Order: sequence, then structure tokens, then C-alpha cells
Amino acid sequence: MIKGILLDLSGTLHVGNEAIPGAREAVTRLQRQGLALRFVTNTSRKSTAMLHRQLDSMGFTIPTELLMTAPMAVRSYLESHQLRPHLLIHQNLHEDFADLPQDNPNAVVVGYAEDGFTYAALNAAFRLLKEGAPLLATGKTRYFQGQDGLKLDTGPFLCALEYAAETEAIVLGKPSQEFFHTAVAALGCQPQEVVMIGDDARSDIAGAIAAGLQGILVKTGKYRPGDEQLLPPSAGLAADITAAMESIL
Repeated sequence: MIKGILLDLSGTLHVGNEAIPGAREAVTRLQRQGLALRFVTNTSRKSTAMLHRQLDSMGFTIPTELLMTAPMAVRSYLESHQLRPHLLIHQNLHEDFADLPQDNPNAVVVGYAEDGFTYAALNAAFRLLKEGAPLLATGKTRYFQGQDGLKLDTGPFLCALEYAAETEAIVLGKPSQEFFHTAVAALGCQPQEVVMIGDDARSDIAGAIAAGLQGILVKTGKYRPGDEQLLPPSAGLAADITAAMESIL
């Protein structure tokens, strides 16, 4: 029996600044059903406050405390391990880390830096990694769906640093099992009682199922025909969030 739902944001509920048709109504219905909900995302182009404002502007009524982001997971890791980050992240995200000590950094944090992925910035991160700094990442997603088409995400740049520095990143967003288990614990459920709904076959659905959850891939956002071939046999497939919701309720 499904008692909790994890919902991806970009590509599942919206693309850019536009809600996917039927997504607002589907979220409202799920909220009225009384199911435990969390909205989970690897998005690292916006601070938590900016993300909440964006969702609100699109007509989604989602309390900030129900948002679980990969940058939040990275910040928690930095604090618990008393690390000082060198931040290779989007300029919009710096406010979420502004109060952390950053002098003489001893860790590298990589998110979706967009135009910040310059040679100089990547090389500075590389040098710290060669000195032994751990490499932390919001995710390892290859690409995402933007309003003007597919865009490179964090993964390709992260892999370049891993290769050059001969190290392996600690990925703190999806598809890490720790991220999913933290979200499940926040719901007050057991993993098998929770379903993850998203548009990324690898990070959203395969990652969730590997962590013991159920998963439904929606054919919106970054989905492309053939992505279902990447899914574990137990995964579900739905046209959109509305159809996924109908299969659960």
C-alpha cells in the first residue's frame, strides 16, 4: 500500500517557468488525499527561497518545508563534517551557503554552475582535489529539459573532474540511496510504502528502486522514447503526473 509520494519538480511538474498541463491539479488532489508528500529535486540553479517563489508563481501551493533539494543535502554534509567548501555552483545558489566558512577551502562542491563552468574555475577545483580535498556533488545527471531544449547538467563536468583528479565524487542528491532514505524518513514511511515519480529513468526511478522504493517514470520533461529500456522491471510508466496519480489512487 502506498503511503507516501516523492515528486520530482523540473520535467515532472514544470518545464522552465511553465507548469506542465494538469500538474497543478494533480498536486492539489494528492495534497487533499492526505498522503505524505515531499518534493525532491537535484536542481541547483536556484536557492531554496528562489525555488519556492518560482513554484508559487506557477500556481503550486507547496510549503517550503516539503521541499528537499540536493544543495540542502550538500550543505548538511559540509556542516556535519566541518568542511570549508570551494563552490563551483550557480550564482543563484551562493546565498544558501553564504554563512558557511569558505576561507582556505578543504572540499570542492559541484552543482549546475552553467556559465560558471569556466576553465579557470574547473582548474581551481582540480588543484584542490589533487591536494586531497573531497569532491561533493548535488547530482550526476547528464542533462535536463530546458524551455529551449535539452541542456548539459552537472554530470559531464563532474566526470571531467573525477577523471582528471583520479577521484570519485560523493553524490548527495538523486540517485544516492542516502538521499532517498532521508526523504522516506521525512515521510515517516518505509521505503516499500513510497513511490517516486519523475522524468529521469536513471536518477529518479532506477535510483529510487535501488533504494527500495517504487517508481513511476512520466513521459514529460527530459523523457525520450526508449528511456523505458533503462528502467528496472518493477518500474511503472505513465504519460504524465496526472496518469501517474491515477495509477496510485
